[in-house]
Amino acid sequence: MGKLIDGRWSADGNGSAPTDGAFRRAESTFRNWVTPDGAPGPSGQGGFRAEAGRYHLYVSYACPWAHRTLIFRALKGLTDLIGVSVTHPDLLDDGWTFRTDFPGATGDTLHGTEFLRDIYLRAEPGMTGRVSTPVLWDGKRGTIVSNESAEIIRMFNSAFDHLTGNTDDYWPEDLRAAIEPVNARIYDTVNNGVYKAGFATRQGPYDAAVAALFDSLDWLEDRLSRQRWLMGDRLAEADWRLFPTLVRFDSVYHTHFKCNRRRLIDYENLWDYTRALYQHPGVAATVRLDHIVRHYYFSHESINPHRIIPINPILDFDSPHRRG
Repeated sequence: MGKLIDGRWSADGNGSAPTDGAFRRAESTFRNWVTPDGAPGPSGQGGFRAEAGRYHLYVSYACPWAHRTLIFRALKGLTDLIGVSVTHPDLLDDGWTFRTDFPGATGDTLHGTEFLRDIYLRAEPGMTGRVSTPVLWDGKRGTIVSNESAEIIRMFNSAFDHLTGNTDDYWPEDLRAAIEPVNARIYDTVNNGVYKAGFATRQGPYDAAVAALFDSLDWLEDRLSRQRWLMGDRLAEADWRLFPTLVRFDSVYHTHFKCNRRRLIDYENLWDYTRALYQHPGVAATVRLDHIVRHYYFSHESINPHRIIPINPILDFDSPHRRG
C-alpha cells in the first residue's frame, strides 16, 4: 500500500510481512479526540470541540476499519453533521486515490485532492508513516483529528449527543469492563486474525492465525446461541466492531485469505446475528460489497496476481432472522 517517508511517497508494497512470515499491523499516527467541549481526550491534544459541519470523514467502503466509523455515523444520527468522502476501491502503487470511475467513489468532496496521502500531508507536511482509512479531518484547524477507528467510534458514540439529541450508548459505563476483553479477543483473532492468515508468508504463522480465528468463531457461535447480542440484551460496541469482518467473510476472507475451514453461513447463530445487524436501521447503506470484493481481489497482487474477480456466493442479508 506504500507509505510516506519524510513527506515523500514511496510505493514499497505492503511491507507487512517480515522475515518470520507473520503479519503485523502498523500503529495509527493521529490520536486526538473530539469532545463535547473541546477538552483533551485520553490521548493527543485538546481543542477539538464537537460542532456541526466542522469535521469530515475520509473512508474506503472496502476497509473494515473505516466501515466501523460509517456505522457509528449512521447509528448516532451524524450524517448531516459530518461529511464523507469515499476513496476508489483499488489500492495500488499510489495508495488510496480519489478517482471517481467506480460507482460510489465520491472523490475528495472537501479539498478536491487526488490522493489520500494529500490529506495526511496537509496535516503534517514532513510525515513518515502509512496512509490508511479512516481519517477524521478538522476543517477549522486544518488537520487530522484521528486515524484510529476504535477511537473515532467512541467519539461518535457520545461527543455529539448534545447536538443530535441521540443518546443511544454503545459503550455504556456499566458494560465497559465486560466489553473490553471481548473487543480484545475479537480484534486479535477475528478482525485482525483474518489479515494475519491472509498476509502470512510462511506456513507456521498462517496455521496459528487460522486456528485462533476459528476457535474464536466457535466461541462466538456458542455465545450467540445463548443470548441475543454479544453483551446480552443490549447492542454494544463489541457487536459493531465484529460486524464488518463477518459481513466480508464469505465473499473475501473465506477464499482470498484462505480462512476456509467453514463459511459464515455454516454457523447458524453467527449468520442469523449478522443478518440482524445488517438489517438494523441505517446499517445496510454502509455495506458496499462491490467495493469490498473489488478492493481485495484486485489490490492484493501478491495473493491474486492475475486480479481475477471471483463469481462469489449469493448472500441474502435481508432474509428474516430470529433476533427480534
